[in-house]
Amino acid sequence: MRQLNTALLLRAYGAGLFPMADTREAEDVFWVEPRHRGILPLDTFHLSRSMQKVLRQERFVHSCDRAFEAVIAHCAEAVPGRQQTWINPIILEAYVRLHREGHAHSIETWTPDGQLAGGLYGVRLGGAFFGESMFSRATDASKAALAHLVVRLRAGGFRLLDTQFLTTHLARFGGKEVRRSHYVALLNDAVAVSADWTALDRYTAGDDGSADGGAATGLGAGAEGDARRDGALAFPGAAGGLGPSGKRIVQLLSQTS
Repeated sequence: MRQLNTALLLRAYGAGLFPMADTREAEDVFWVEPRHRGILPLDTFHLSRSMQKVLRQERFVHSCDRAFEAVIAHCAEAVPGRQQTWINPIILEAYVRLHREGHAHSIETWTPDGQLAGGLYGVRLGGAFFGESMFSRATDASKAALAHLVVRLRAGGFRLLDTQFLTTHLARFGGKEVRRSHYVALLNDAVAVSADWTALDRYTAGDDGSADGGAATGLGAGAEGDARRDGALAFPGAAGGLGPSGKRIVQLLSQTS
């Protein structure tokens, strides 16, 4: 199988390009540079009242980088209403390597009994985060993951959340479309910034007993293997130590950037 070089991938993102495949079974990839780019401004992210309620009810347990391979595999799956995706084996394998090298990250949402309910993944470069794909196996699970992502990016001093394309779904959260020239200016500014992906873990450590900075990125090899294999995370019920609570996410989103 052809491989995508991770150094080439990072250079491409820094230049405003990203790879896609025609289908999940495609044997090659192509590079995309949209004339109009979707972005989600971090300072004007809109969280609906209904999603605030979902988060406050703590329907999901939040984590980051605990099940990257499971998240990208779910994003690549065929689901009702979407039989094809642009994530082929070349892309999947390359982004798993990017994750192992520390350049790609995932946000996960779990049911209280430890089942992977939703998530998203993307690439980090300086102060820019390039959102690649998201999935949901429970109502509002991917929306909750997106809210967690925005809080994490804000806390870490990120400047740009790139969504590649603008969808109706993302527009509800404040997403917008910008011309390529404007996007390149935003991108150049963002990649020059030294942002911190883990700042949120330190900021919320110990809050309500629901966050633990060290645990958020330190899942043991055995549990991580279980998560990759079957999408289940080994943790005691809805106990904390994984990431910010839903209530904390709402609180942080209500603060000005």
